[in-house]
Amino acid sequence: MDLIQLLPDSVANQIAAGEVIQRPSSVVKELVENAVDAGARHIDLLVVDAGKTSIQVVDDGKGMSETDARLAFERHATSKIRQASDLFALTTMGFRGEALPSIAAVSQVTLRTRAEDQTLGTVLNIEGGKLISQEIDASAVGSSFLVQNLFFNVPARRKFLKSNQTELSNIVQEWERIVLVNPDIQFSFHSNGNLQNTYPSGTLRQRVASVFGKKMCDGMLEVNVETTLCQIYGFVGRPDSARKRGVPQYFFVNGRYMRHPYFQKAVMAAFDNLIPASEQIPFFLYFTVDPASIDVNIHPTKTEIKFENEQAIWQILMAAVRESLGKFNAVPIIEFDSDSDMSEVPVFDSRQSADKEVPRPRVDVSYNPFKGGSAPRSRSALKGWEELYAQTPASQDAVLPSATVAVEQGSAPVLFGEETPVEEQRSYRHLQYRGQYILTETSRGLTLIDQRRAHVRVLYNRYMQEMEGQHGSSQRLLFPEVISLSGRDAAMIEEAQDDLHALGLEVSFLGAGSFSVLAVPAELHGQDLQQLFESMAGTLGEGVERLDNELRHRVSLTIARSAAIPVGQVLTQAEMEQLVSDLYATSNPNLTPDGQTIISLIPHERLSKLF
Repeated sequence: MDLIQLLPDSVANQIAAGEVIQRPSSVVKELVENAVDAGARHIDLLVVDAGKTSIQVVDDGKGMSETDARLAFERHATSKIRQASDLFALTTMGFRGEALPSIAAVSQVTLRTRAEDQTLGTVLNIEGGKLISQEIDASAVGSSFLVQNLFFNVPARRKFLKSNQTELSNIVQEWERIVLVNPDIQFSFHSNGNLQNTYPSGTLRQRVASVFGKKMCDGMLEVNVETTLCQIYGFVGRPDSARKRGVPQYFFVNGRYMRHPYFQKAVMAAFDNLIPASEQIPFFLYFTVDPASIDVNIHPTKTEIKFENEQAIWQILMAAVRESLGKFNAVPIIEFDSDSDMSEVPVFDSRQSADKEVPRPRVDVSYNPFKGGSAPRSRSALKGWEELYAQTPASQDAVLPSATVAVEQGSAPVLFGEETPVEEQRSYRHLQYRGQYILTETSRGLTLIDQRRAHVRVLYNRYMQEMEGQHGSSQRLLFPEVISLSGRDAAMIEEAQDDLHALGLEVSFLGAGSFSVLAVPAELHGQDLQQLFESMAGTLGEGVERLDNELRHRVSLTIARSAAIPVGQVLTQAEMEQLVSDLYATSNPNLTPDGQTIISLIPHERLSKLF
């Protein structure tokens, strides 16, 4: 008995759809890329419920004839390649002929299209991969794809879609990847009937500025190098733009977005010794190479690309970024062997009197990270421990400032400094060290509390309770502040408006990525709201699974960090007592919500061993 048989087209199409169409953002990617390939000058994207209800892409490209419109939904039907050798000369985004049949297999599709040389167009209705109707229609030149009820016939796939916020974030991410590489095309994006953003055609720098803001674009350095292997152009951030997370990093090759960790290391290698190892630099870099020297047909999403001359391009890329840094004086070029480059570095000494000048050590600042070598060393190396006290007053004349505080030992206070009558001393329960730590005595030893982290924990707990109880207090702003966000960030904030309102943050969506902030919690009064909302949007877009719990946690933590007292702020005794009291009233006073230590204890036994 024969066991092997051909699968029906409907089943084969659903299998293919599982690779190509993973979520609503996959549909957006395929349809918008098709519009670009069709030569469109204007492309509109409209989504409802983060694409779960509907996704519509309208373009003014060359459109399709009646026959082409029907063939477009057949597997492996494409106008972009004719033979195998064409795979190594690709200049279009699509080429496999799998996207449209995969989309149609798991949704309800309506296509309206008309070619430039025809007076009438065509409208097709396809459901679950089956043609329902095909009629003549008075369509405009171009194409309009309407995809409704994605995964309606694959309930398991639809069940595992994430929250609207997460899916919308993925859509905007795919949208921005296409927008950034096609600055000559005008784009607009609507979500649930609201205009999220619109990008007029212009230069590459103007497009980057319209997507991520003029502030970021102004801080970018231009990269431009051309060799026989490739041309690399675009923008890279200055060292002061480094951040630990939420940094936009984009590579494009021949007009196609790509992921390339190896090339990403080349960019970061150019910033060695300029930024901390844990931070990242924003960049938007575009490669133009011979299509025959790359292979884009190694992954269904076409975001992984294999280069024939990968190592050589790595070196070219790193050299190009370094050249940009040097050209714009991001890194001064100083010779190592020049004694004339010695600079005096002032050293702060709290015991130094106003009329007495202390000699300052000379430090070599001629270190150039681009030339290698070791880090600079002070030329006034210590020769003995006595030099540590060379500038201190004689011990018999030592007098500490009047702010010195007594530390109690039993009933008799002991002072570190001059002797003072007991009745003139003040005994404090809490001491502050360098505006960062609160020291307090406990039965087990000396307790040190990080005051900023403690305040983050206190505020976080308060905000979480307010969000759960829907009764956040706020102060209305005398003059509402308008903030502008990128498309992805604006989508995140709009989806979270109700939860933000519960925190006391009242915002009004103005359209095109702009919001009006009407009220904020009292702790945030005077804060940089633009930076706050960018930070919130960044955390909200990092794979939120459940809107209620995870979203509230991230929003509360972001606002708590923004509103917490800064390092170095001097606190009164009453403020310290209140902060410590509030901290111990929380559910977990030992750790911040993101796991950082708040309290450290030095036991009595350990203190005794020090003496």
